[in-house]
Amino acid sequence: MPTISVTDTSLRDVEADVLILPLLRGAGDAPSSVPGAPEITEAIAGLDPSAARGDVHRIPSFGLTGAGSLLLVGLGEEDLAATSAEDLRLAFGAATRALAGVGSAAIALPGGTADQLAAALEGAALGAYAFVAHKTATGGPAPKGALTAVTALSSEESAAGAAERATVLSEIVDLTRDLVNTPPNLLYPEEFARRTQELVEGLPLTVTVLDEKQLADGGYGGIVGVGQGSTRPPRLVRVDYAPQSARSSVALVGKGITFDTGGISLKPAAGMDDMTSDMTGAATVLGATIGAARLGLDVKVTTYLAIAENMPGGGAQRPGDVVTMRNGKTVEVLNTDAEGRMVMADALVDAVAEKPDLVMDVATLTGAAVVALGKRTAAVMGTELGRDVVMTASGTTGEPFWPLPFPAELRADLTGRVADLRNIGDRPGGALSAGVFLQEFVGETEWAHLDIAGPGFASAPLGYMGKGATGMSVRTVLQVLEDRAAASGE
Repeated sequence: MPTISVTDTSLRDVEADVLILPLLRGAGDAPSSVPGAPEITEAIAGLDPSAARGDVHRIPSFGLTGAGSLLLVGLGEEDLAATSAEDLRLAFGAATRALAGVGSAAIALPGGTADQLAAALEGAALGAYAFVAHKTATGGPAPKGALTAVTALSSEESAAGAAERATVLSEIVDLTRDLVNTPPNLLYPEEFARRTQELVEGLPLTVTVLDEKQLADGGYGGIVGVGQGSTRPPRLVRVDYAPQSARSSVALVGKGITFDTGGISLKPAAGMDDMTSDMTGAATVLGATIGAARLGLDVKVTTYLAIAENMPGGGAQRPGDVVTMRNGKTVEVLNTDAEGRMVMADALVDAVAEKPDLVMDVATLTGAAVVALGKRTAAVMGTELGRDVVMTASGTTGEPFWPLPFPAELRADLTGRVADLRNIGDRPGGALSAGVFLQEFVGETEWAHLDIAGPGFASAPLGYMGKGATGMSVRTVLQVLEDRAAASGE
């Protein structure tokens, strides 16, 4: 990701390869305009550029600035004051995505508020991501090297704070994206655990790893059962952040299926390569935990990464097998492709055992959530308080979530024939049934279940999110932690 700085230099004196400027729609038949920059508005009058949100136009700088060229990005509004924070993130993210390989870029938001500048910086930093680890020296784009915010607000603490926060947010989202984008032959359970230890070095975080023997001895039947079909055995990774003055505690659980074939209940071949992303939940909660440590939040966070590879090897569990979970409940595995809830359930038992104030789990759990809400909106379920804190946080971050219910009648569909539970319900309401299954393992704890199967991995770019791993929900989970830390300090 680029380094981010702030300057109060004038637009005319800015030095960068490209200067990114916002473009507003004209009222009626009036042309598009750059707010606060009448000379640039005049220079582009004959070009009639579209100001639809995210539309970008790279043009010469006309000698009006020291930058080599201008990149105009549409905001989709006639008035800067009416432009939402998320629209600014999406627009400026689209702008930096369009500048792959550019050495330095500057952004300006003439006439914008400090909060709007923060949103623009955040979007620009998030959009500057590119996964190039496996590109040859001559292939593929490269991330930008430097990003400068040009603003008269630079003398205020808010501008410097916005740059610092955008840096932290983009770094934790990018490390999440990097993990998710890493091919499954290079990121398997043992390697995921190793990378976790590597990523937390130098931070006030401690990591504990349970291997396959410890998992079997500890009664983690869900994790062991899912992982037993692979030659690369499962892991349960715990990450602790425990500031001494914390008065609130949150437990996070992430689904970490490093590759999901479906097991014996084999998935169709088409699109199976996307299942490299089935560990997005674990990457997300790890990124948010690192963010909490980076920001020094005054909240205790205990994070569990339930990691396994779901393969149809000779030792794989069969449809009809019965496994005993961490809390002693027995489960009939009727579909081995409903594996995420199995590993999550074991980890949730450990998460609630320490009686945190709130538990949140994140998973690319069900295709049913995608059918219900599409590819860009995530589902949130759980207790009323759990759903509410996520929805409040998502309102701040701009990440789209939608609350879903737990209809009481769905529980009956999960009663097992020969065991306590079955791991699937009927097809209708599949995302809800998965949540109801997990509910059996959280007891009375306040809890939120985030199903990010749709927006966690994208087939098409949008704003600050490119193809592949999006990092969607990292900022919302972190925002929940920030909100809890702030509330406990009042």
